[in-house]
Amino acid sequence: MGTWRALALMFRTPRRGRGAWYGLAIYLIWPLLALSTRLRFRGGEKLPRTGGVALVSNHLSFADPVTVTAFALAAGRIPRYLAKSSLWRIPVVGRVLASGGHIPVERNTAQARHAYIGAVQAIERGECVMFFPEAGFSDDTDHWPSRRVKSGVARVALETGVPVIPVVNWGTHKLLPPTARFPRLFPRKTVDILAGDPVDLSDLEGTDRETVDEATKRIMHAVTELLAGLRDEKPPATEW
Repeated sequence: MGTWRALALMFRTPRRGRGAWYGLAIYLIWPLLALSTRLRFRGGEKLPRTGGVALVSNHLSFADPVTVTAFALAAGRIPRYLAKSSLWRIPVVGRVLASGGHIPVERNTAQARHAYIGAVQAIERGECVMFFPEAGFSDDTDHWPSRRVKSGVARVALETGVPVIPVVNWGTHKLLPPTARFPRLFPRKTVDILAGDPVDLSDLEGTDRETVDEATKRIMHAVTELLAGLRDEKPPATEW
């Protein structure tokens, strides 16, 4: 979409429920994103307008939460994220996260389960919760989703029964590479985001390890296939 269309879109996104600081961050960052990139959003109609939903995305860059937030807002949903708890202790960033109703994750501690409980509760309140199942950025040299994934989104989906919508990014790794300190604004980068159909988990019941593993495989397969379509390439023969 063009720059002016992207800027105008900001004023048609949902406001109620953002929180003051989260809303302010959106208004400050969105114009920068619109001016510095060419945004291409497709599949927003796949996101249900109301009710609990889990979005799951590949992870290429620190820019991903920004671009996915813009995409979800454009589709009429306010995304809530799971993020490491240390971010809540950073001035301003902590206020944005708290204001936006995001969910802190106490990594590698006995309190890590609190994030799972928080995600389930948010889903049950009818929220849109965003998951990046990869443990960090993709470690694949060709930027396909990593084999190293977390099972949290599968567990939440199996417990709550909410739809799981794959949403894939492409181009954010060129805008802000994982090793870069600042965005690479020139030449202007194109950022593609595409949402797909809900992952079919209807035949799975329970949260035992075998069932969770199968749900995780289906979710990551859906993400990889959707990304392949976006890139117009054949995905690698990976068994999740």
